[in-house]
Amino acid sequence: MSVLLENTTNCVWLAFEALQQDKSGLVHKSKLKVLTANIGTLLDLYGVERGLEHFRSTSALNFDQFKYYLQKEVFSSLPSKLQIQEVRLFENKIAEVCWLICRKKYLPRENKTFSDSSIFQIFRVFCVLAELTPDQYNENVYQALLHPSEVCNIAQALTSSLGCNFDDDDFTSLSISMGNFRLAPFIAVLESRCLNGVKEDVAITEAITDIYQKMVEDVIKKGFLSKKGYIFPTMREYWFVLRPSELTYYKGRNEKDRCGSLPIEPGCKVEPKTGYKILLHTSERTFELGTTDHMSRLQWISALQLASEHSGKHQSYQRLQAAKRRLQRQGRIQEMIRAKFQLQQERNARQAAEGHAKELEVVVKEEAKKLTELEQLRVKLERLLEEETQAKRDEEIVRGLQARVLAEEWEKREELERLQDEQRFLLHEERQKRKEYEELQTAKEQQLKSAEQRLYQLERERHDLDKQLKIANEKMKSAEDKKEILEAKLYQVAPLWREGERVRRAHSFMPSTKERPVILEVRSATLKRPL
Repeated sequence: MSVLLENTTNCVWLAFEALQQDKSGLVHKSKLKVLTANIGTLLDLYGVERGLEHFRSTSALNFDQFKYYLQKEVFSSLPSKLQIQEVRLFENKIAEVCWLICRKKYLPRENKTFSDSSIFQIFRVFCVLAELTPDQYNENVYQALLHPSEVCNIAQALTSSLGCNFDDDDFTSLSISMGNFRLAPFIAVLESRCLNGVKEDVAITEAITDIYQKMVEDVIKKGFLSKKGYIFPTMREYWFVLRPSELTYYKGRNEKDRCGSLPIEPGCKVEPKTGYKILLHTSERTFELGTTDHMSRLQWISALQLASEHSGKHQSYQRLQAAKRRLQRQGRIQEMIRAKFQLQQERNARQAAEGHAKELEVVVKEEAKKLTELEQLRVKLERLLEEETQAKRDEEIVRGLQARVLAEEWEKREELERLQDEQRFLLHEERQKRKEYEELQTAKEQQLKSAEQRLYQLERERHDLDKQLKIANEKMKSAEDKKEILEAKLYQVAPLWREGERVRRAHSFMPSTKERPVILEVRSATLKRPL
């Protein structure tokens, strides 16, 4: 049966591991015969170990080969469907056989606190919760490993049962350093980290037993309840143990005297009743149970409903919960892998983006450089354009000035032409005048020449006349001198009584104007220079 083989795989592997002489992952067939015979005897199968001689040609088998042989030759002889109670019974027997083989590996240890029976119970709990994973270095070797979260749950339950404090930080650091737990470290952690000085063996044993019952025997809840009797309708208190398939009650909490059990089926209904009572409706009849308070009734109602939901399944409740947690962990691992992959993709994308950003930055720098160059070129072009515009303005101004100057020059040219015309005219007139003047000058020169000749002639004549005048003056002076002399002589001779007559007599010596000599007139005319 596959369910039984699946539930006992971890136990069988630990026994198989204990039979190895080395860590090769192979066990000799002679050793496996003993284990196979014991398992067959527990399942009422005899002689199943004989087939190992003819199974494969090798003298030793690895765990996969041995498991395949058990599945085909041993567990296949069981009915395809077994009740959960039968599966749990076979599982307990196989676990005891496997424990007998491998217990020598785990019982001897220093500073022992747990009893041997408690170690066996921890072994069972470990086999229920552990995962069998192949070794990464040897394909023939497996490892039964317990996840740190499962170890944390067991450790918290143990410390809570013993009334101790659980150090989450210490366990977290421990789980980080160790990773997944094998059986021996699991036992060591429970002994060293969860007892916290508890020395009462009975309390430790009870706490381990509670965990064992919860994880292995599939106990959902335990506690005192009052049950109404079949014959006498009175409420009597019993110790009840609830599993998914049944509600068993005992006389005391030691669970030695079993009084009976109530079947838990998938169709069971649980209803509250006044007076802190519970009605459990099964297919056969209705059972009336009583609790001590409202909180206990709510807890029992919830536990009974949970047991009814899981009563029809062929796998235990705790294994289903462990598988569910395992799937959740795998989902979280897958999510972490996806997140890691996504993070790696994002990191790669970020690196690519950073590389692209760097490239873009280089491109941007180049573009900025080009833009700066273009800006400088634009400024230069604007400056050149402005200079060109200014040059055009200046050129227009110059052209305007040139036009004005040209107009002025044209006007001046016209004026100059006019002046030239006037000058030509004046020159012509001047030439005419000059010609006339030259002619006149020539005439004048001729006249001057003739005048000079005349003057020269007149000078000669004047000179001659001057000489004559000088001679005349000298004669006149001498005459006057003579006259004065004569007058003086006359005065001396006769007094001047007739003055008028003397005057007339004196005047008679001077010629009148009309009688002026011609020589004096010629002299005055010669003294005047020509204009």
